[in-house]
Amino acid sequence: MALTKLRKEIDEAVKTPIFNLSSEELVKEALKNEEGILSNTGALCVFTGKHTGRSPQDKFFVDDEVTHDEICWANNQACTHETFEKLYKKMLAYAGEHKMYVTDVYAGADKEYRIPVRFVNELAWQQLFVKNLLISDEEVPADAEGFTVLSMPSVLADPKEDGTNSETFIILNLTEKVILVGGGRYAGELKKGIFTVMNYLLPKRGVFSMHCSANIGKNGDSALFFGLSGTGKTTLSADERRYLVGDDEHGWSDKGIFNIEGGCYAKCIGLMEKAEPQIYRAIRENAVLENVVLDDNGNPDYADSSITENTRAGYSLSHIDNAAFPSVAGHPKTIIFLTADAFGVLPPVAKLSTEQAMYHYLAGYTSKLAGTERGITEPQATFSIGFGEPFLPLPPLTYAKMLGANIDKHAVDVYLVNTGWCGGPYGTGSRIKLKYTRAIVDAILDGSLKKQDMKKFPIFEFQVPVHCADVPDELFDPTWSDKEAYDRQLHKLAGLFNENNKKFAGLMEKDILDAGPNL
Repeated sequence: MALTKLRKEIDEAVKTPIFNLSSEELVKEALKNEEGILSNTGALCVFTGKHTGRSPQDKFFVDDEVTHDEICWANNQACTHETFEKLYKKMLAYAGEHKMYVTDVYAGADKEYRIPVRFVNELAWQQLFVKNLLISDEEVPADAEGFTVLSMPSVLADPKEDGTNSETFIILNLTEKVILVGGGRYAGELKKGIFTVMNYLLPKRGVFSMHCSANIGKNGDSALFFGLSGTGKTTLSADERRYLVGDDEHGWSDKGIFNIEGGCYAKCIGLMEKAEPQIYRAIRENAVLENVVLDDNGNPDYADSSITENTRAGYSLSHIDNAAFPSVAGHPKTIIFLTADAFGVLPPVAKLSTEQAMYHYLAGYTSKLAGTERGITEPQATFSIGFGEPFLPLPPLTYAKMLGANIDKHAVDVYLVNTGWCGGPYGTGSRIKLKYTRAIVDAILDGSLKKQDMKKFPIFEFQVPVHCADVPDELFDPTWSDKEAYDRQLHKLAGLFNENNKKFAGLMEKDILDAGPNL
């Protein structure tokens, strides 16, 4: 198989390549390079500097003859090929003067749809992360033509010279199959860069790509969990009674679902073994801890948010006792949309029609909390198409229509589950307890919730059960003691939904747009 011109240039430019080290060897390299330290669990603990999360304002797609009419530029930033070329050459020059770790992996557990990816990285710990998060247990042929990711945090952009927004840059050249990541150490950019590529490639092959977690029951019934960060996607899919397919990125083909990755990237803040035993126990040898503070004895302090709320653990699926291998499953019977409603007005669960499912997929609602970002003094609604808008290069309706077609074709039940607040907004009410959410999810998956009596929820007009085993009945009637304040807040949130979805007017069928809140 002939390699691309750029891949050949990259291979020639790397003068001191260290190829395909094992996880244990990469840990030793990282320690030798003083890139991190070991916690007493055996995990490698590292710090990512000023970037402790993704940097969406620094992510670009090269606008060229191929991508110009394909990419949804309303949701994505363009850069010129000249900008790419300048930074690409900077990276090649740097790679010629420093040792580079080179690792070949696959993205996609289904062999029919997977792609090979070569990572060229200056940091051993980031290569360990890559081996954990993608599929590294199968040898990739040396001449496999796939994507190449150059990750060199030491290479900085000059915004005035290079046409970027800052010294940090994430540039996807989809035509020449190269991704550049520079000026930042946050490893999430690496996995999300490849996810973005798969969101570009898979729909062209008739595969619905999804920002969701997935698991399988003992009877082979699979379920999908969509949700933005902090809504419980990883936590709720990690269930000792079910097999984990994956926690973040999947494809849905005519055969069923498959994991795009080979590992998990779990949030660690507030992690406790009793509440999340699978995740807690997975953080051991060869796992990577990002920005987690260790105490004097080397114990991870998961309650410490002094560096960031977005503390993370990256580990292989092999660290999960009941992970599914290979990471594939049949067509899902259930889809769960997760939202953390800090307005405190949505019910803990609602059953959605197909039209409502497409509406809420396009909305992708959750909320930012007061105090989590500078200037936020009250809950703020956050809408992200497909519960993953930053990773969707194609027009949003491409994905929404595939979702709707799959729901109808495979008779999938869809639910909206609120993992946020009740009895009042954030700061007044209380967050719905994890044990109640787990009981609701259990009832959804075993089919018992569908058998409960339902009532129509005001304004949003979806169906809400009146009872669920092991959940207080009053949660299903989320009005507050001050009913007028509740009504004002409910109308406010509904208005935000409707305002957000105006951008789809004329693009989506009227019955989909009408499936939202009725004011």
